[in-house]
Amino acid sequence: MRVSSPWIIFLLALTDAGIHGLVFTKSPANLTVTQGNMARLGCAVEGLSEPDIVWMKDGEKLYSTDQMYITLEPYHWETFHSVKSVQQQDAGKYWCEAESRGTTVSSNPAWITVEGVPHFVLEPEDVATFPGVPFNLSCAAVGPPEPVEVLWWLGGVQDGDPTSSPSVISVPGVTESIKFYCEAKNARGISVSRTGTVHIKVLPEAPSLVEVVKVQENSVTVAWTPGFTGHSALQACTIQMSENSGKRVELPERRVIVPPFEQDIGGLKCYSRYRVRICCDNEVGRSPFSSWVDFQTPEAVPSAAPRNLTFDLTEQQLSLSWAALEQEQLRGRLLSYKVQWSLGGESQEALLFKENTAHLSGGGRFFNATFQVAACTVAGCGPWSLPVLVMPATAVPPHAQRGHVWVGLLLGLLVATMVGLLLTVLVHRRGKETQFGSAFEPSGAETTVSFTAARSFNRHGPDLPESTLDCLGISDELKRKLQDVLIPEKLLTLGHMLGKGEFGSVREAFLKGEDASVQKVAVKVLKTDVNTSGDIEQCLKEAAYMKDFHHPNVIQLIGVSLHRRPQQRLPVPMVILPFMKHGDLHTFLLMSRLGEDPFALSLQTLVQFMLDIARGMEYLSSKSIIHRDLAARNCMLNENMTVCVADFGLSKKIYSGDYYRQGSVSKLPVKWIALESLADNVYTTQSDVWAFGVTMWEIMTLGQTPYPGVENSEIYEYLIKGGRLKQPPDCRDDIYEIMHSCWSPVPKCRPSFQQLIDQLEGVWAGLSPGPGKEPLLYVNLEADGCEAGRGLGAGSLGLEELGWAVPWQCAGMEEDEKDWLVVASGAALAIGGDYRYIIDPRNTPDEDGGQAVAVGELGEDPREEEEDMVINV
Repeated sequence: MRVSSPWIIFLLALTDAGIHGLVFTKSPANLTVTQGNMARLGCAVEGLSEPDIVWMKDGEKLYSTDQMYITLEPYHWETFHSVKSVQQQDAGKYWCEAESRGTTVSSNPAWITVEGVPHFVLEPEDVATFPGVPFNLSCAAVGPPEPVEVLWWLGGVQDGDPTSSPSVISVPGVTESIKFYCEAKNARGISVSRTGTVHIKVLPEAPSLVEVVKVQENSVTVAWTPGFTGHSALQACTIQMSENSGKRVELPERRVIVPPFEQDIGGLKCYSRYRVRICCDNEVGRSPFSSWVDFQTPEAVPSAAPRNLTFDLTEQQLSLSWAALEQEQLRGRLLSYKVQWSLGGESQEALLFKENTAHLSGGGRFFNATFQVAACTVAGCGPWSLPVLVMPATAVPPHAQRGHVWVGLLLGLLVATMVGLLLTVLVHRRGKETQFGSAFEPSGAETTVSFTAARSFNRHGPDLPESTLDCLGISDELKRKLQDVLIPEKLLTLGHMLGKGEFGSVREAFLKGEDASVQKVAVKVLKTDVNTSGDIEQCLKEAAYMKDFHHPNVIQLIGVSLHRRPQQRLPVPMVILPFMKHGDLHTFLLMSRLGEDPFALSLQTLVQFMLDIARGMEYLSSKSIIHRDLAARNCMLNENMTVCVADFGLSKKIYSGDYYRQGSVSKLPVKWIALESLADNVYTTQSDVWAFGVTMWEIMTLGQTPYPGVENSEIYEYLIKGGRLKQPPDCRDDIYEIMHSCWSPVPKCRPSFQQLIDQLEGVWAGLSPGPGKEPLLYVNLEADGCEAGRGLGAGSLGLEELGWAVPWQCAGMEEDEKDWLVVASGAALAIGGDYRYIIDPRNTPDEDGGQAVAVGELGEDPREEEEDMVINV
């Protein structure tokens, strides 16, 4: 009897395996794949409703465009996961997970095993040693396939015969620095480790850049940069100081353990000159001292009051005199002596005198006045002297004065007693106190009741308290950095939304200043589902970077505010930035050709945009800041049409369409990322130069997406084969030469930002003024002048039709780096690292016993055998 498909599903749901309505009918199978070949895994599942199926690898979800999802028949689905070119990192445990109605089931696991040239798990490390002292070197590599043999090379000479991995060799000792590396070989080919160096330990060099970080009245903070360490860790540093006020006095030496290379030194005198120098030592010995650095401690408030204050009173004048302070008591440069006096218990206006004497006319008016004196420096005035009462020589004797004092006390006591009795009578006459107030008015024809509330109530509930940095759970160092830029939320008025992304949103806002002025700003608001202090700290760290930026082509932080949320423990951070009238550069370029009212941009304007970005990036690189996300979308245009580099780290998750997620890591803007960053996740200023070249291409194409037709997942393979962005239409050759030089596979062969500025200034100076087609635009060219007549110079790069060729060569290249510039399909050479692989043909090891061949032995045109070779980095 034929049973319909829904009944089969129902019966499956009753079994143990399908108790939740899902059952896998197919699980992935184990695969052993040669490195560089394609691998494909499949799963199939049946259930009552269509599930969500995801692929897992070693416990992590896989995000890839190389996945397929097929409906075989009702209630039956199949999915595939493909790896186009299997590498060592693709080896591991894979399985499928299906989820429906809150229930998740897993398929049986499968393993992908990758066969290829040996993979190093332990490479030789640099060694620092004393002359003639023995040491060991270690190296280990694995397949599959196994076995793997290791061969050592020391100083360019083979050391012994191949041994099984792992390999450890003993070196009896050397007297000079040498290079070494190991080779690992299996049936698939040979791989070469990084090149290590044996260093001979020597004395360190003197510290450089000794600077006084902070000077206070009695202390100083000194910081220094250690010199060459002599290939041995520094153990301690010695600080020498001397005082140069009048005569030189040598202070005791201070020996401090390092790091850190900073020290607070106390016990100093105010307003004194000092000098300091530093030396450091390692296990070999002590370095020379650095140069002397002079500094002076600031002035302080005098530590003592003037003594011996005396007066001489006549009918015509009052003369005061006192003893001058010693320099040690003065603790600074004397500005004046301040004399304060009071008469009849009322303070009079203070008087200032340069000398330690004072002459005041009209002696009679100072009768029974009290005088005090204090010394003043720039830091302020010191303590007051003991008060002196001015009386004529014929004043009453002391015992008579004491009698008057007793009379005054008795009169005061009598007055106080009378006031107390009067208050008692008034209290008895008061009405009753109610719980919430009091009635004070006397009874009459019409009683009036005065009510004073003892407690107030708010129907809308209490206002939320102002958030502080202490409630965020962030580090104390980050609190200190942000304390002076924290802006109360009540000063912000949020307006309409300007943009939205994965990080949150950007809103127009108005900021009220201390002088009641209002400033239009842009506010980046972190998404409201933030529940951890870690997310908030990461956002605020990136904002703290912007705090100290001061450059016309780098956007500057205005402040940080915290939005308090009802019934939430953590507030939402808001980063306050200047409002940019023309928005981001990418949208501006698109609008120039695709907007409702297109407008023309002259070549001179486009080159000025490039110059602004280069100047901003040069400033960031001088501050040792790596942007990591330079693109036209992360550059802003102000009202003067000046470009400001923005979003240093804050924009890493804004534009989802331009980012590609690799595995489980965060999204990356792969079409702007340098080759070595894609390969090794290493970011430098040179990788920012690569991104600057792509941004130049965006500007010249008025906002087109780079690498049209190339998927994000394919960009690395496209670049490693030599592909680059093509010359845009109407782009001059010299401008394309500049952007093309930014894409050298060898990072050190790319120009610096200062060189790019010089080259672009030469191009800009050679351009004629625009044809006047931009009536709505104002181009600000006053920030940085350009030297007329400056061209690209002798360093201009020529164009080549080939992928990686002569244009990327530079002075000082090593021989193996020149090899990197020639990419043949028959072999793969690592970019920017110390790895070099020489690989047999992909199918199998040569049955005739042929071994791996070097690049130069592949024949005249290795490209003809491209389908038979492996490209591996």
